[in-house]
Amino acid sequence: MNELALQILDAPLDDAVVRIALAAALGMFLGLEREWSHKSAGIRTFSLISLLAAVFTVLVLETEVGEGLLILGGLLVIVQGVLLAIQGLLSDEEAGLSLTTSVSMLVAYGVGALVAAGFIIEGVTVAVLSSLLLVLKRELHEFAWGLSREEMRSTTEFAILAFVVYPLLPAEAALDLGALTIPLEPQVIWLMVVAVAGIGIVNYAIVSTYGGRGIAVTGFFGGLASSTAVVGTMLDHVRQRPEAASYAVAAILLANAAMAARNLAIAVGFTVGGGTALLVESIVPLGAVIVIAFAIAVATADWRESGPMELESPFSMKNALAFGAVFLVVLVFGSLAETWFGTLGFYATAVASGFVSSAGATTSAVVLYRGGQLGPTEATIAILLATVSSIVVKAMLAATSTNRRFRNQVAVYSAALLLGGAVASALLVI
Repeated sequence: MNELALQILDAPLDDAVVRIALAAALGMFLGLEREWSHKSAGIRTFSLISLLAAVFTVLVLETEVGEGLLILGGLLVIVQGVLLAIQGLLSDEEAGLSLTTSVSMLVAYGVGALVAAGFIIEGVTVAVLSSLLLVLKRELHEFAWGLSREEMRSTTEFAILAFVVYPLLPAEAALDLGALTIPLEPQVIWLMVVAVAGIGIVNYAIVSTYGGRGIAVTGFFGGLASSTAVVGTMLDHVRQRPEAASYAVAAILLANAAMAARNLAIAVGFTVGGGTALLVESIVPLGAVIVIAFAIAVATADWRESGPMELESPFSMKNALAFGAVFLVVLVFGSLAETWFGTLGFYATAVASGFVSSAGATTSAVVLYRGGQLGPTEATIAILLATVSSIVVKAMLAATSTNRRFRNQVAVYSAALLLGGAVASALLVI
């Protein structure tokens, strides 16, 4: 008996017995919330449904029974779900509840089939997400009912941007200018549009709750993901609330600080404890950018105003698309600069990469430094050029705003960041 137990415990995940047992356990997990909510189908029903799917799937995969049995099982679950839904619609007590239970039963059948077919991670993921949707019923309903028409429209537009348009775009393309062909990445360009919209939605939620301080939070944490996309969000924010331009400027400064901090973490983190020396040359200039950005942001914005602010919409589709167009123009000119620089192509590449993601250029420089292809000075220069490029491109994008105070402040403070980093580098060399 003990030997049998040890064999079961030591069995691999692709063993049919273990997969069947796991399918039953996941079905039980799915039925837990239904049982707790006193629905007509609970733990036992859901576990049996997943178990049935697992048995049929194993038979299909390991015998000559064929796929008809698995399809028949699915049809039986669908019929049972339809009957349960009809019963619920005819009953006042079960109205509105049975449809969810019916669909959940079909999900349980799918989970059992996935696990039995060897898609363990996929099956567990579906089970966990489905259970989460069931548990968060009240919160999800309150969120949906609380959306305004404009918020619902913005959510739909974002879904179209992220889940419809993005997958349809090619990963690579080329812009033919006659004697010169510029390679482009349409998905990367569109991803920036999606990032602007996504950060805008997060900014809308935070600012509606925390006001000006929320804008700062958006700027810093958005800068960790995409500091350039933060500018697109702030352009739309200033358009909606011109009087809050100081907060938007502070958000861009904090996005620059987050970008520099991320690059510094990459430069130091990937060279600590390795066979190469620490890139200490990058610490002082990047540290200066971080400190100056925080200092200016703290000094220029009125942080006493922390109450909620009213925004028109989470984001503007027109603004996001316009930002993407400007971003495309910047990329094209960056590629031209890379071609024209000739022997300084590596540094030009770092500058052009900084337009898209300074983190990518920083990582590339550190990898080449660790491999011995670059010296510490060359790697540091590439990292700093990518950082400078990211700061400059944000100032250029901010210059497209119709708010003169906003664009002038971004330009002046960006110049202060660059000057501070340059002075710190000069002091280090001296």
